[in-house]
Amino acid sequence: MRSSTFALLAVLVGAAAFGAAQLVGNEYVFFAGYVVLQYVVLATAWNILGGYCGYVNFGSAAFFAMGAYSTVAIHKFYPLPIPLLILVAGIVSGICGLGMGYLTLRLRGSFFAIATLALAVVLQTLVVNWDYVGGSRGAYIIRPASIPLLGSYVQYLFLIMLVLAVIALVTARMIERSRLGYGFATIRDDELAAEASGVPTLRVKLIATTISGALMGMAGAPFPYYIGYLQPQSAFGLEYAVNSIAMPMIGGTGSWLGPLIGAILLGTLQQVATVTISSAVNVLIVGLLLVGFVIIAPNGIIGLVQERLRARKQP
Repeated sequence: MRSSTFALLAVLVGAAAFGAAQLVGNEYVFFAGYVVLQYVVLATAWNILGGYCGYVNFGSAAFFAMGAYSTVAIHKFYPLPIPLLILVAGIVSGICGLGMGYLTLRLRGSFFAIATLALAVVLQTLVVNWDYVGGSRGAYIIRPASIPLLGSYVQYLFLIMLVLAVIALVTARMIERSRLGYGFATIRDDELAAEASGVPTLRVKLIATTISGALMGMAGAPFPYYIGYLQPQSAFGLEYAVNSIAMPMIGGTGSWLGPLIGAILLGTLQQVATVTISSAVNVLIVGLLLVGFVIIAPNGIIGLVQERLRARKQP
């Protein structure tokens, strides 16, 4: 399937999902759907670096929070439409991803993972001490009650995140089937051999960190309008770092489809648990599913399906 055909199909599926949510007639569907779509973007963004290149990033929450606090900083100076805020957040987070990559991508394995975790700690410390964006007290973002044409502002936020999810998935699939994607795969399989074969590994990895960071920041940009009150504990929440890693691993890191499946499955389970039990069990759900999939399907749902299909084809 061509990329243009896939993009058109993704837009149609997104439009159908938005129409189905409106037919339900329950506002909570848009609240919960926003969170699930947000995780689709985060999981897809993480997979570009962690799945395609094999560099595990523990700093997802830092890029997400960077996008959220970019919105707060700009909103306090001059309120802009959310699409422009998303664009600015993507640029800021992409530049930060480029800088982080330049400083840390000479490290490999656990050393790189620890460096990305340190980035989140440093950024959170800066935000806590930055009074302009509220510091440790947090900041209020009062969203309008309604918006023309759509009516409910929550539906507007849902639609924006749906568009971002489509953009992230189309981007991931285009990368996967391009020369850049093959470069990512060679780095993941054997970086030394790739470098010896002439692959500009540092440049390719910098592209991955930039794209991944930009998408994570774009996912965080509408968050202050969704939550209404942004504080460091909510923006740098453990669930963003954990879920962005767990969802691609559960779905499968080898393709764009894996993060989508993992985000929908895990995100939906967490929303159901939040309503029926408590949001405190969300991390427990992630832990149990990760342990289960590591034992049963270490390559995720996509890998398990592929293994079953290959087994059927063999005589």
